[in-house]
Amino acid sequence: MSQKQSKSSPDNTSDLFAVRLGKLEGLQAEGRDPFRANFEQTHTSKEAMALYKEPPAELDETEAKGFPQEVVSVAGRIVVFRVMGKASFVKILDRDGVIQLYVTRDELPEGEYNTYFKKLDLGDFIGVTGTLFKTKTGEITVRATSYTLVTKALRPLPEKWHGIADSDQIYRQRYLDLISNEESRRRLNQRSAIIKEIRQFLWERDFMEVETPMMQSVAGGAAARPFVTHFNALDCDFYLRIALELYLKRMLVGGADRVFEMGRVFRNEGLSRRHNPEFTMLEIYQAYSDYRGMMELVQSMVERLCERVLGTTRVPVYGKEDAFIELGGKWKEARYKDLIVEAVGDPDWFSRGQQEKLARTAELGIEVNPELEDFEVTNNVFEKLVEPNLIQPTFVTHVPRQLVPLAKISADDPDTVEVFELCINGQEIAPAYSEQNDPVIQRRILQEQVGEEVQNLDTDFITSLEHGMPPAGGMGIGIDRLIILLTSASNIRDTILFPTLRPESQNSDIGDQDEGEQNP
Repeated sequence: MSQKQSKSSPDNTSDLFAVRLGKLEGLQAEGRDPFRANFEQTHTSKEAMALYKEPPAELDETEAKGFPQEVVSVAGRIVVFRVMGKASFVKILDRDGVIQLYVTRDELPEGEYNTYFKKLDLGDFIGVTGTLFKTKTGEITVRATSYTLVTKALRPLPEKWHGIADSDQIYRQRYLDLISNEESRRRLNQRSAIIKEIRQFLWERDFMEVETPMMQSVAGGAAARPFVTHFNALDCDFYLRIALELYLKRMLVGGADRVFEMGRVFRNEGLSRRHNPEFTMLEIYQAYSDYRGMMELVQSMVERLCERVLGTTRVPVYGKEDAFIELGGKWKEARYKDLIVEAVGDPDWFSRGQQEKLARTAELGIEVNPELEDFEVTNNVFEKLVEPNLIQPTFVTHVPRQLVPLAKISADDPDTVEVFELCINGQEIAPAYSEQNDPVIQRRILQEQVGEEVQNLDTDFITSLEHGMPPAGGMGIGIDRLIILLTSASNIRDTILFPTLRPESQNSDIGDQDEGEQNP
């Protein structure tokens, strides 16, 4: 792309915007419509190229040129424009990719080529009808018999977009990134395919997809800071949901044995390369199952995504040459306590007092707030010494019960719960539980969690449990993190079409900062 993006204002007659605006006005003055209502596109670029037929080998050069080919009508944005006297090679971009066009003066009406076609600009949308042929370099091309200007682009495309140092601009003007950056288009197309395949996988297993409230009177289901909004009609505050869990469990009470929801959740916390305040969460609940049933479910799902979308179970690790994550085969399983003991090098860690643990974390170079509770000190060790080193898929099981108040207590260790945290490439991808369905125990645990803030206790959820909820396994998957893993992205913003950014008037490039709590 050979034209530079203008940063001038539209009223500056010397900039490219004004030049193109002049072209637009000229076309309109001559009765030409630069913004067509439609163009009958018979094929995408990929579909058109698939129609090309190789002439039989026994034909001579003249006969091969006359070998009948399909007539196609393609449309897209001009991204390459090479004028060579009486003919031009043009490349257009559509949803499937790029296709080359060959346009000659003699194929168009008299005067059309020089007066109008040669004055098209990069970024314009055109439609072309013609036949397929292959150039001497082997590129399948459409030989145009007619063309139509479909949309006039008033602003030029950026030059070498992926070389811009200020990456924040890429996320702020994602539409330009998608035009110019094939890697971004590929990744975001894969995101769509992954989400489609997840739904298909769950539907095939007889799960019902539902939608639950995004505005809630109680922000429950996770320990996170919510966004608060005021509902004028009721004159009270509501919260943007921080999790999907509690309403989906109400569905289990209501008899929906297999249920899932994939949707946005909101946490008023971090904004960084790993955190976005609104992100996509998948939560799944299956009656008459448990956390081990969820192990099979998530592994089968990921393997299906690898097979159907990626075509491989080996995904490269971003930024590490020749490093791969193997998502096929048997995944590792390890107990939380065993991993902690190994990391701190102390078999008696869990019988140590608070001060002894703080002293050991200092020796290990871990900064820990001395006011944290005992289990929080240990979890700091997990987050800083254990989790970053879990590169290959690992189910971390039997975590401290204080960390997961909505899970069943382990029968063989009452200090832990029947939970796994699936860690891959140094971060948690999916936690899953054997869900707590005893309303008495659940009320006590939630009351301990909210303390004096009794208004944060979802009493209706407890009431629903008192009507009886079947035993169930439940799981949450952060879709953005899963896509980071599967597409080998560098950060969460590369997987979200329009990530949250600070207002442009502020310093909006968040660079390598890592603020706030970690979103799933």
